[in-house]
Amino acid sequence: MTTALITSDIFYEHETPEWHPENPERLRAIMRVLAEQGLLAHPDLRRIEPRAATDDELAAVHDRDYITSIAVAAAQARPGFLTSLDNDTYVGPRSDDVARHAAGAALVGLDAVLAGEADNVFALVRPPGHHAEAAEARGFCLYNNVAVAARYAQQKHGIGKVLIIDYDVHHGNGTQHIFYDDPTVAYCSVHQSPFYPGTGRFDELGEGAARFTNCNAPVPAETELEMYDGIFREVFFPFTDRFQPDLILLSAGYDTHWRDPLAQVRLTSPGQTLLTQYVQQLARDYCGGKLVAVLEGGYDHEATAHSVAWSLALLLGVAEMPDPVGAPPPINFRWNADAVVDELRRVQELVGYRRKVRLAGPAPDASV
Repeated sequence: MTTALITSDIFYEHETPEWHPENPERLRAIMRVLAEQGLLAHPDLRRIEPRAATDDELAAVHDRDYITSIAVAAAQARPGFLTSLDNDTYVGPRSDDVARHAAGAALVGLDAVLAGEADNVFALVRPPGHHAEAAEARGFCLYNNVAVAARYAQQKHGIGKVLIIDYDVHHGNGTQHIFYDDPTVAYCSVHQSPFYPGTGRFDELGEGAARFTNCNAPVPAETELEMYDGIFREVFFPFTDRFQPDLILLSAGYDTHWRDPLAQVRLTSPGQTLLTQYVQQLARDYCGGKLVAVLEGGYDHEATAHSVAWSLALLLGVAEMPDPVGAPPPINFRWNADAVVDELRRVQELVGYRRKVRLAGPAPDASV
């Protein structure tokens, strides 16, 4: 397997306040662990520099006035004196260019995969994107990287139907809203609820011709792998069977790790990697294995770095990785995963869709 890693030092140049969880140290920690584990030197890893997304590429999903407003906010900022767009989203003097490169990284990755130059892609970027609305910055996000990529795949490469899978702990409100009435782009999200941003109810199914192209799986705090596993196997797999995508994009958020300071889900690095393996299998089933993953959240530096290393190792076909962070302390209760899965299948009208999930390779030891 040839994996393209799309990243650049430019992503360190997006400034946030000193207290802010989405900061350059996230990427520095990830790159350090990737180097320590030998993944950056792997013979099947191809490093590719991103480019800036153009106005027209961004305007495929964002309002042009909004694009101009981000550039203006960056021009008004100074180092150490940032422009605040909401309670937790900031723009520094380099932020517009950096955010354009974050969106452009996914486009470069798509070009590489669809040209056969790589089997799969991981775009290691910041700022993240899935909270960005068509005309509003939210939740650390300026441009919606995966949404821009989905439309680019359709307009530039003639891809018909795109499926976006999002396992970040927060619901991708921006991604959902941008494609909510578009039957050619489906969105699956599993996320903690009730939680920021307050969207992602199970009955938000899409509108008009796009009904049943939106699949939300809200899960409570303290959820463990058992429920995620059931949701992927019994909901997301049959949902994908019904939609029949030509391309799959992954919003890869690692704030579901039990160590993450901003959330309360109890996954481990191996558990998160099992979810990535499920997405990889869906890409094999429908897209010849072509998969583009784009980094979203993950705010405990050590946990996120090792989780990204596990995901990249999976894409490269590396069998064994260390898990120095380990598992969370035990709790004395478990949520009823079967009840949640059964309700999601009922709401999505998936009762007639069921198949056995067979993975192409061995699953990681993902016990919690």
